[in-house]
Amino acid sequence: MTRPVSAPAIAATRGRYCPCCDRHLREGFLPGPDGRPDASCPRCRSLERHRFFAILLGALRPQIGRVGTLLDIAPAPQARARLLELEPDHYVRFDLRPGRGVDLRGDITAMPLRDRCVDLLVCYHVLEHIVDDRAAIAEIGRVLAADGLGILQVPWRPGTVTDEDPDAPEEERIRRFGLADHVRYYGDDVEDRLVAGGLDVTRVTPADYVGAEANAWMGLGEDQSVWLVRPASSPGGASRWTIPTTSPLTTTLDSLVAELAKVRAERQDARRALRQASAPR
Repeated sequence: MTRPVSAPAIAATRGRYCPCCDRHLREGFLPGPDGRPDASCPRCRSLERHRFFAILLGALRPQIGRVGTLLDIAPAPQARARLLELEPDHYVRFDLRPGRGVDLRGDITAMPLRDRCVDLLVCYHVLEHIVDDRAAIAEIGRVLAADGLGILQVPWRPGTVTDEDPDAPEEERIRRFGLADHVRYYGDDVEDRLVAGGLDVTRVTPADYVGAEANAWMGLGEDQSVWLVRPASSPGGASRWTIPTTSPLTTTLDSLVAELAKVRAERQDARRALRQASAPR
């Protein structure tokens, strides 16, 4: 019988796995931009949100199926490899600013795209920068195909209402919203805003897909929330989408990760004992 290994025990073995670059990291993750421990992959610089995105995309892949047009808003390089695995007919990287390998430049509040042309849309940590986020949300609803899917994430504080002030001075924005170019910090009403923009909404977290052991091994973070959005169903209509919100492999994966941690810990103990036995007396 496998002996249970806690997440702190896994952390003590130092080994990690990054699902973004598909690498086993013998020395674990590095501190994040704000100094938080165990956050950044030393290979691809992915953070918790990027790694959960990779896991989530894998879980959704059977539902996504064939992708005609994939719209990646403010693209993150850590997500590119996993998105390309979907083999979209058209992969469009969209941003207001030049650079970052952008294919199409424009404003998210008025995207130069026709109605219902996007099959899969990714919008990570963008809306908190946009003064008129309601217009941006409405645009997301406009360009998504009738059976399309959007994957969205924003900084949010559960149990609060959205705090926003586009006119706040820079120091105050840093204090209230986290960064100088943020104009809000979302609260529980983020879903109301998405629904008002014509979207059906499902919120998912790492706990919906993996257990504590696998979470610690891949460094997904416990406070990651992602909103899966689709154009609102017509009255009396039904969407073809059934969003998977649990994984039947959670227990199995946790057991495998726990066994891996056990083997690594035992190997480290054996190496330590060998060094002690070989040391000069």
